[in-house]
Amino acid sequence: MAAPKKGRSASAQSRPGRSLALILIAIAALTGGMFASGNTTPRLGIDLAGGTSITLEAKSGQESAINKTNMNTAVDIMNRRVNGLGVSEAEVQTQGDRNIIVNIPKGTNSEQARKQVGTTAKLYFRPVLATEVSGAAAASPTPSASSSSSKKATDKATDKATEKASEKATSSGTPSATATSQGRAVTDALKDDATPSASSSASASAKASSSPSPSASSGAEAEAAKLQAAYTALDCRKEGQRAKAGEGAKPTDTTLACGTNSQGQWQKYVLGPAEVAGTDVKKASAVYDTQSAAGWKVTMDFTSGGSKKFASITGTLAKNQSPQNQFAIVLDGSVVSDPYVNQALTGGNAEISGSFDQTEAKDLANVLSYGALPLSFREQSVTTVTAALGGEQLHAGLIAGAIGLALVIVYLVLYYRGLSLIAIASLLVSAALTYEIMTLLGPTIHFALNLPAVCGAIVAIGITADSFIVFFERIRDEIREGRTLRPAVERAWPRARRTILVSDFVSFLAAAVLFIVTVGKVQGFAFTLGLTTVLDVVVVFLFTKPLMTILARKQFFANGHSWSGLDPKRLGAQPPLRRTRRPSAPADPKEA
Repeated sequence: MAAPKKGRSASAQSRPGRSLALILIAIAALTGGMFASGNTTPRLGIDLAGGTSITLEAKSGQESAINKTNMNTAVDIMNRRVNGLGVSEAEVQTQGDRNIIVNIPKGTNSEQARKQVGTTAKLYFRPVLATEVSGAAAASPTPSASSSSSKKATDKATDKATEKASEKATSSGTPSATATSQGRAVTDALKDDATPSASSSASASAKASSSPSPSASSGAEAEAAKLQAAYTALDCRKEGQRAKAGEGAKPTDTTLACGTNSQGQWQKYVLGPAEVAGTDVKKASAVYDTQSAAGWKVTMDFTSGGSKKFASITGTLAKNQSPQNQFAIVLDGSVVSDPYVNQALTGGNAEISGSFDQTEAKDLANVLSYGALPLSFREQSVTTVTAALGGEQLHAGLIAGAIGLALVIVYLVLYYRGLSLIAIASLLVSAALTYEIMTLLGPTIHFALNLPAVCGAIVAIGITADSFIVFFERIRDEIREGRTLRPAVERAWPRARRTILVSDFVSFLAAAVLFIVTVGKVQGFAFTLGLTTVLDVVVVFLFTKPLMTILARKQFFANGHSWSGLDPKRLGAQPPLRRTRRPSAPADPKEA
């Protein structure tokens, strides 16, 4: 046999110890991550751990709007909203003609989820005409009743500006905002509001008193007076008044609303007619600004029609003084953000930035992405769901899985004998990786282990066992052809590898398609099946094959012990072919 060429690097197969060390280090790192994060058990779904069930009732000014199409659209948006961060296993489904049931598993921030789901009215961008801290002793502005044309109203006491992007802004407060136009920044970082000063209040009141009324009609004056009285009386610190602020207002109306500022104080607003609707937002995302290290921000992309509307309103607002250079993002009558504008934003995209943390940025992006619903909903009931029934089903499922695993192990021991040790060890490694990853995915992407997900993990036992069987049978075929164990392992691996990869690819493709086209519990099954399929490839390549290479050097397996599972006689191996020499012809015919 020719010697290896000089300088040729040793193949990975000649260093199986490295692969084993790599996968053992990965298991140790994942275990350390579990204990470091304080999460040592997988997060359970609502059917196993219980949770919160919310019933929402549709309401609309037009009864005909409450139809199957709109209800299904609402379910789809709520599903994306509550599952926006990953596989959180929340269930959203219709009940009857006008109710939607939302089941949120235990371990999820149920209060946050209630806000995400219960805040279901349409999303609008409205110009801010006046705003002040609710309950502050400041002069009330006189909002204009015909501000739809000029988008201006009387000025008012505004909060003192803090340092640029220095204070923490919440999604329901007043984050600073910047925007991009054709890929470049066109506005400066905008400033958060603080407590209104007396001087600004006096200036606002003076300006309000000198501002001429755009409409001379008595009807408009009466509407203006009514709106001013409602604004003066509004106390956003009271939940009942917050709920009724702007109730019944149309998109074309000037209305009242409540929100909170960066100091957590309740702020009341007079808002002009809606200029941009939530349906004009094509996409919103929470991203981390790595270039300027400014932290988390929210980026928005508008539709073509929305871009024109947004450019128009920001161009108008940029000419005004505070607070009339702000626009309010209003959802269900509440202001979730009211950034300032310094220039017209004409690029079809914008950024809202400030001192967001990750949760705040994602919450605001979620509202912008999924805020526009075809119907409004009111929270009818909130109940706690127990896990008694799911616990019984899980117990039965685990017993069934244990019986199935025991049968697989018995089969491996009886049929493969010593080789079964490799298969069992590989199953244990696969199980450890699956458990650790599922545990860490709970707090990371809100993955919740429910009954279908448990079924996916049980099905994966068969997929993993199939991979071992393919590899072992290839090795046994090579031994039947008369080869010794070490060359049989190396010759069998390339053929078995192709078969394993094709088989796992088909399983993963089926899981991926199922995950994309389904929601809820079935999505959990698909996710678990896809995860375990990927781990099967990792375990076979980094553990099963290297371990087999090492054991092939041991006398117990190399000599074909009767309990090794590789006994040539038991496998019916053919003796190796050997060349024989013919006797040479005699030199003298007489000698024959």
